[in-house]
Amino acid sequence: MAGRMPGEPGRRPDALRELTARHAGLLPAALERARTGTPEEPGAWAPQVAEAAGLPAAAGLGPATFFADLATPRGERHVRVCTATACFAARRGEHLAEVERALGVVAGTVDEAGSTSLQTVHCLGYCYAGPAALDGTLPRTGPDLADQLGGRTEPRAPGIPVADTTGAPVLLAGIVGGQDAWDVWRRAVAGLRPDDVRQETAASGLRGRGGAGFPVADKWAAAGKPGTVVIANGDEGDPGSYADRLLMEEDPERALAGLALACFACGAGRGIVLVRSEYPRAMARLRRAVERATEAGDLAPSVGAAGPRPFVEVVEGAGSYVSGEETALIARLEGARGCARPRPPYPTDHGLWDRPTVVNNVETLAAVPWIVAHGGASYARRGVPDETGTKLVCLSERFARPGAYEVELGTSVGEIVTRFGGGLKDGRQLVALQIGGPLGGFLAGTALDVPLTTAELAAHGAALGHGGMVAFDADTDPHELLRHIWEFAAGESCGACSPCRIGTGRGRELAQGTGGPGETYERLARLMREASLCAFGRRVPAAVGSLARAFGPVLEGWDR
Repeated sequence: MAGRMPGEPGRRPDALRELTARHAGLLPAALERARTGTPEEPGAWAPQVAEAAGLPAAAGLGPATFFADLATPRGERHVRVCTATACFAARRGEHLAEVERALGVVAGTVDEAGSTSLQTVHCLGYCYAGPAALDGTLPRTGPDLADQLGGRTEPRAPGIPVADTTGAPVLLAGIVGGQDAWDVWRRAVAGLRPDDVRQETAASGLRGRGGAGFPVADKWAAAGKPGTVVIANGDEGDPGSYADRLLMEEDPERALAGLALACFACGAGRGIVLVRSEYPRAMARLRRAVERATEAGDLAPSVGAAGPRPFVEVVEGAGSYVSGEETALIARLEGARGCARPRPPYPTDHGLWDRPTVVNNVETLAAVPWIVAHGGASYARRGVPDETGTKLVCLSERFARPGAYEVELGTSVGEIVTRFGGGLKDGRQLVALQIGGPLGGFLAGTALDVPLTTAELAAHGAALGHGGMVAFDADTDPHELLRHIWEFAAGESCGACSPCRIGTGRGRELAQGTGGPGETYERLARLMREASLCAFGRRVPAAVGSLARAFGPVLEGWDR
């Protein structure tokens, strides 16, 4: 993909970006190869990688020092342990120290022999069975995680429990219904026009399932120009959610057929799936599915051969929560640091290498085959009038029946918790429920009579987000949870804007104290809400405030 030629209207000229565009796709893979198996800091190898690609040292050092997978030293055995919210709730955060003792290495380092390294990550998508770790690419889960990694007990990694509660699954149509999404694609490309797909999607009322909730058809219409690229965002980083992982691993064909339909609707000859590095099984299954679809003639074998059938490639992420935001994701694909970019211009005008770009998350695209097969009006009758359709809701390990449930939007949160999730295991009391990830929000365990919609959750200080639900029982120390939220925010801020970079660091400092946040916190929270570049910084104070309200007077002063 070539970049914008100098002198074209659009963004201000970016010399490094335009230089990197001439080596599109080469640098990220080269950096990953150089990092594998070396304990050295990025400064020792990243400049040489950039030089070999014909780029200045900054082009290599930037991403190599930004992305956790590149910045963290690697031993011969590399273990990634999850410290995200669901795993924190499962063992109150104690599992990290246990793993460090079992492996004889401190997180973020490699042992003296260079044989074992340990990296902390947010999240591995095993929220239903945590705490969790990846030993190389092999998952390990359960309360005896440290013993598994130490070789003292047998390794375990159960599959995702799945259930449809609607009677006519949309997203689980392949997993529990056995329906082939490629059949829908073949009929569409043979007998429909791009306009037909756009109109049915518009009639469905489908909105993005990645958190922003933007109307899908409107985004497609904004980008449908020559050279458009469609990106399937599989960088599912919200701790507590594993819906995209489920779809990519168990029904990759549905995600790919949805991507192909989106490309068809937008006139795009190229599609890209960005998958988190923390999802190695999803990566492998998607790549095999692309190979099979290409051999069957459902996808084009190259960009040059693309027409109604697009060329699709699968690209691996490198460990960054913020890089799930669409402009940061695009920066990652261009080989840069995964930082959010100011908008406008929007990606639909100037996205990947300044081409018109549509970014839809995997769950969003997985709904498109059903909509095309059954009609937009049928989908619009699901859910509630202003928020149509179904959603995959993920319940964490604390529930009696954790797993992924397809529900209609508008279903009561209380019904999801009690009827589907069975309440908490061992009859424990639900004190607080986090919905929509670390930037979503919390509801008190006694205040769950809320419909599962973006509007209703927002009215109660929470957010739908990816739809993950993490339960906290009476054993949870609210102050420890508060510190956990701020540590996550400070650790995952991309640093592109001062309100978020400095604000999250200051919030973490305040949370470490023994008293309340003090009078300065109100100004800090307001500044982050109003001046942060992207939703990450803007949402942190709201999430903290909802946590304080859920736990009551014990967190007085943080509900601002």
